[in-house]
Amino acid sequence: MNLLITGAASELAQALASRLSENHHVRLTDIVNIKTEFEFIECELGHDETTNELVRGMDCIIHLAELPSDYSDDSLDSDNLTIDFMTRCTYNLLWAAVEEKVKKAVYGSTLKLFEKYDDDLTVNENWRPLPSTDPYVLGKHLGEFTCKEFARTGKLQITCLRFGQVVRVEDVKDQPYDPTWIEIRDLVHAFECALGEKTPGLNRDWSVFHIEADAPDADYPPARRARGSIGFDPKYRFRE
Repeated sequence: MNLLITGAASELAQALASRLSENHHVRLTDIVNIKTEFEFIECELGHDETTNELVRGMDCIIHLAELPSDYSDDSLDSDNLTIDFMTRCTYNLLWAAVEEKVKKAVYGSTLKLFEKYDDDLTVNENWRPLPSTDPYVLGKHLGEFTCKEFARTGKLQITCLRFGQVVRVEDVKDQPYDPTWIEIRDLVHAFECALGEKTPGLNRDWSVFHIEADAPDADYPPARRARGSIGFDPKYRFRE
């Protein structure tokens, strides 16, 4: 399978590329130039031929929808830049994907969409997101909406993975436990599972899964739908 992974400057994109390149051809892209051992194309994800060229020949797009942490643009302040990238650029990417007949995309979203719910509630994929006005959270929510509208046309199958704070277990071993943690290797596994999603009975054009570590006091059910539908099987636990 030919895979395009956006947000190449992020640690998650690099981890995905390392793992998925074992069985697939991987192409990375970002809005800035980076050094990487994988095929890389710098692209601003504009509504133009460069985005079409970027996705041409791809079978699936993993869209992390993440700006580089140090990226700036004189024409927009940081808040507007974040929302613009997660909405307009997501739209441009999916539009090009449809034009180039890409069949599937996996969108990286966030469980922060549910932070407004009381802590004693058990939230799953059937609950309505309550986005805050935080640019990152609002941008992810609008990005989800954009993806869902493209999937509704039936021209592109999109799987949405919502997850919390990405960490490595060895880096947080001495820190107070945070139930939003997801180990990066488990998250890579979740994306790999989403690529092979074939479960009958799901909405084949739009699917949403919550990805979380298996913890006794998790804020969300420990990925029950993802376990049953796409075979997600987290290995890293931060607490017994």
